[in-house]
Amino acid sequence: MDFTQLLRPSNFDDIVGQEHLTKKDAPLRILCEKEALGHSFFYGPAGVGKTSLARVIAKTMQRPFYEMNATSLKVEQLRKIFEQYKNALQKPLIFIDEVHRLSKNQQEILLPVMENNSVLIIGASTENPFYSLTSAIRSRSMLFELKSISHADLEKLLHVTLAKTDISLEENAKEYLIASSGGDARAMLKLLEFAYHVNETITLAVLHSIRPNALQAGSSEAGVHYDLASALIKSIRGSDADAAIYYLARLIEGGESADFIARRLVILASEDVGNANPQALTLATSCLTSVSKIGYPEARIILAQVVIYLCASPKSNSAYLAINKALENVKNGNIVEIPKNITQNNEGYLYPHDFGGYVAQEYLSKPMNFVQLKEIGYEKKMIEWQKFIKQ
Repeated sequence: MDFTQLLRPSNFDDIVGQEHLTKKDAPLRILCEKEALGHSFFYGPAGVGKTSLARVIAKTMQRPFYEMNATSLKVEQLRKIFEQYKNALQKPLIFIDEVHRLSKNQQEILLPVMENNSVLIIGASTENPFYSLTSAIRSRSMLFELKSISHADLEKLLHVTLAKTDISLEENAKEYLIASSGGDARAMLKLLEFAYHVNETITLAVLHSIRPNALQAGSSEAGVHYDLASALIKSIRGSDADAAIYYLARLIEGGESADFIARRLVILASEDVGNANPQALTLATSCLTSVSKIGYPEARIILAQVVIYLCASPKSNSAYLAINKALENVKNGNIVEIPKNITQNNEGYLYPHDFGGYVAQEYLSKPMNFVQLKEIGYEKKMIEWQKFIKQ
């Protein structure tokens, strides 16, 4: 039994998640229902419904549907379709997956038909396709982002699946099935399908035997996972290494992805450690890169190293407070004129390197104060250095 085919949506209301694109008043849906949708590109994580959405659009707009993949696409295939519908009243929808892999030559073939609208082109990618598509393609199309499927929507999809099948799923297995899928609906259904072939009554042990660890970046939205992530961050902020390591272990064992944990550590390294220990951000960023390449089980060691390092680091939130204060000022309309000496024309600009590294001059047209460095860690040295150069 192929669960992904069984659950394939046939209309906008059947699509789980992506309400910003599929609800009745969503611009994308309105354009489709009025048959006014132009060439479009979808991007977002794997398994969030990009292909399903394209199929629903084709059905809604009553277009012949051609599904292709850029990795195996032949220019001749496209030319045959273009020729077939050259004088037809009904124009086809050509869906191209992995669109970021289109060669420059393949993109150029698309331009004439996109210009005269003889076909409707929809592309999909797990990467932002605007970084790989030419400016000519971009100017003729719209870009829509699809997001990871939320915990609640995955739970809804699972409920529909169980109602349509004879599967028996234990409660703790249900939570792991959702949490370990990282917002990927296809991954959840595939794991369920494989487990079903092992045993019609699916247990947590069966799921663990097939998928020992969570997939890809992303976190489930179950309260316990957010609580554990919060406990980890607050324990590091409070410099309690034992508590932080415990909550890290709970997150790992609970199926949280290494990428998600590492991303939280990068944010904390800047928000809570900051310039009290600038090396913390470098190490946390290195951790994020490393765990994405290595994965579990070894990623647990890298995460533990960084958690302990962050716990032992001096803490400062001066950067966090400074940017928030500055943003609040700008949003409240505190917009001041840029002094002429630091604009592009350099009128009266004093080059600090010509004065030994520092020279007093106007940088703000009125006094403002956002940055309050703290007498802790490396920030103490920063304060001392600023005092020294200004003397």
